[in-house]
Amino acid sequence: MELAGTLAQADWEAHRPAVFGAAYRILGTVAEAEDVTQEVWLRAAAADLSKVRDPRAWLVTVAARTSYNVLKSARVRRESYVGPWLPEPLLTGPDAAAQVLMDELVSTAMLVVMETLNPAERVALVLHDVFGFPFGRIAEVLGGTPAASRKLASRARARVAAVEERPWAPRAETERVLKAFKAAADAGNIAELVELLDPEAVYVADGGGKVTAARRPVRGAETIALLAVRQIEIRRPDAFQIIEVNGCPALATYRGGELVWLDVVEIVDGRITAWRRLANPQKLAHLRHI
Repeated sequence: MELAGTLAQADWEAHRPAVFGAAYRILGTVAEAEDVTQEVWLRAAAADLSKVRDPRAWLVTVAARTSYNVLKSARVRRESYVGPWLPEPLLTGPDAAAQVLMDELVSTAMLVVMETLNPAERVALVLHDVFGFPFGRIAEVLGGTPAASRKLASRARARVAAVEERPWAPRAETERVLKAFKAAADAGNIAELVELLDPEAVYVADGGGKVTAARRPVRGAETIALLAVRQIEIRRPDAFQIIEVNGCPALATYRGGELVWLDVVEIVDGRITAWRRLANPQKLAHLRHI
């Protein structure tokens, strides 16, 4: 039996996607978001919420405040990260083990841009644009004024506006291009790869110093095509699968049953404009059961 004033398990399960969603959007990592979610649950289980009129808002507020503190310390670690830092992929769609709160801020492209925001801007954007928090409440989380919180959210929104306005390819088109790219790379067909890539395409790999990966962005269709074929020759993967991460199709590549990398792309007019490869095994660990 639930004690008076405590949060019922059923209520927690109903609000958990929002709690995790707030933490993941602010932090960009699944592991840290799960840690924050667990901490929020422990605090909620020990708190007297009998006078709380909106449990969801209370839980998200605690998640945001905790994530804000985590992100400020994480920034120091990310400055020393080996090579480009990409957000951890979040499994969505039918394969996801738990319900996920979805919106455009969950996309990989958006999370990459959000990495350029400072922690306060990121919190203000998530709380206002995703959860509809008033600026007075956001100010309580950030320790500032409502006016300052409004400015933070406005600056952040201006930074992400360009991503929101991109002409996103339909799901079927993304899957088609991913499969064609994989087939061309396996066959060593440079000409076909170049046709699938925008002339100004950009390739970014996140190996985190754990595996061999380009430590700077690679630009240009021909250079990227050559790189794609070379990586296939070196790693010799033997299986692949289209899965949904962050609301979009992605190409998971395996060798000996082990996930070796995950490719996420942006496509405009049938061509890849951005190719992001997650190869850091620590960031892929939670996807290995698929």
